[in-house]
Amino acid sequence: MNEDFKKDLKRWLEQINVKISDKEINKFYKYMELLIEWNEKINLTAITDQKGIILKHFVDSLTIAKYLKKDENIVDIGTGAGFPGVPLAIINKENHFTLVDSLNKRINFLNDVKEKIELKNIITIHSRAEEFGQNKIYREKFDIAVSRAVAKLNILVEYLLPTVKVGGKIICMKGSNIEQELEESKFAIKELGGNIRKQEEFLLPETDIKRNIIIIEKIRNTPKKYPRKSGTPSKQPLKI
Repeated sequence: MNEDFKKDLKRWLEQINVKISDKEINKFYKYMELLIEWNEKINLTAITDQKGIILKHFVDSLTIAKYLKKDENIVDIGTGAGFPGVPLAIINKENHFTLVDSLNKRINFLNDVKEKIELKNIITIHSRAEEFGQNKIYREKFDIAVSRAVAKLNILVEYLLPTVKVGGKIICMKGSNIEQELEESKFAIKELGGNIRKQEEFLLPETDIKRNIIIIEKIRNTPKKYPRKSGTPSKQPLKI
């Protein structure tokens, strides 16, 4: 592992109040190596430089670490190359993470990561978000559902809210300019049993890259008809 990696990761994580051990830094370095290696075979990320991976994938994923509590059961829907689920799992060994993605190639990559960096607190599931949310094994079973850069908010809440139990919450990781998205999602959030609890806007460390975190609590059961069949939420987002 090169010293620049260690120095940059520690410095940027300190700026978002995340502490990390040398053992965890080694896991992140191996994760980066596997990401670059697999990315030559399958499309996992457009970001391939070391500083970009650290900041825009690892640090960005860990900006929501402060919202997790010990022993919570967390699902990452549309996890892609494992963001934010894998970075969160590395630093939160007491939590259990379920990573869901619709592409089996990505699941194969995540299984390789899980094995090689020894993440015993992760399971991976190959499934579309809509089918996962209707599966009785998983429906309304999680404390928290997270997602990063998967869909517009009024679509995303239909993927996430059905998976969390009443009293749980969903954490949506978004970019900048989300006021219109928030406005357009109000009906969907209410219809699916949610209530917006918090919006946090911030810049990634030492950049002008704006991010937003939307936290929605689950205040009542989601009607059984949601999520609708595969493809419907994205083609016909819930609206008044």
